[in-house]
Amino acid sequence: MTTRPADGLWHSNPALVQLLGLCPLLAVSNSLVNAAGMAVATLAVLMISSVLVALLRPLIPQAVRLPAFVLIIASTTTGIELLMQAYALPLYQALGIFIPLIVTNCLILGRAEAFAVRTTPAAALADALWMGLGFAAVLLVLGAVRELLGAGTLGDGLALLGLGSGLRLADSGFLPLLLPAGAFVSLGLLIAGRNALDEIWRRRKTPEIVPGARRVRVTSVDPG
Repeated sequence: MTTRPADGLWHSNPALVQLLGLCPLLAVSNSLVNAAGMAVATLAVLMISSVLVALLRPLIPQAVRLPAFVLIIASTTTGIELLMQAYALPLYQALGIFIPLIVTNCLILGRAEAFAVRTTPAAALADALWMGLGFAAVLLVLGAVRELLGAGTLGDGLALLGLGSGLRLADSGFLPLLLPAGAFVSLGLLIAGRNALDEIWRRRKTPEIVPGARRVRVTSVDPG
């Protein structure tokens, strides 16, 4: 459980720290549009299911708690899936099986079990929002970097949604970044970068101790 809801963006980021939901994170982050679609869908399911779990927890027997959580998450995912089919069919087709697989995302079930079932609906909503935004941020960064360096484009799939044609910044890119190996390497670099920044901030906050230095006790002296 996070001490503050906003910790989900950095200190307890589900993708970079807890390493949850890596399957869809790595699979659909080969383009910015696909990453954005998965980010919105996951955020919506996480927020709705967390609130429902917090509301229904007095009615859920302890013996069937986990199956009940899965049922709530599956029902929410089905609703989001139907909305995407109705209003964003090309994006839904591009994401394919990974939209229904949101049901098995460890991030959503984990927040339901670790936080939502133990708190109020308002607190569950805040936790789900920040955790979902942290997951979405990693998805968007991975999608933008992999598409830009791997294909030389940015937002190319926007044409499928009738929102423009995206940007073409180069005729070609480094193709391995669009493959599964490129996804693992890109995520590894993001994790390493986050850890390096954390270490820099930690050193700045921690006073430097000089080797061999001694602590001197100063007492007041009466000049008279």
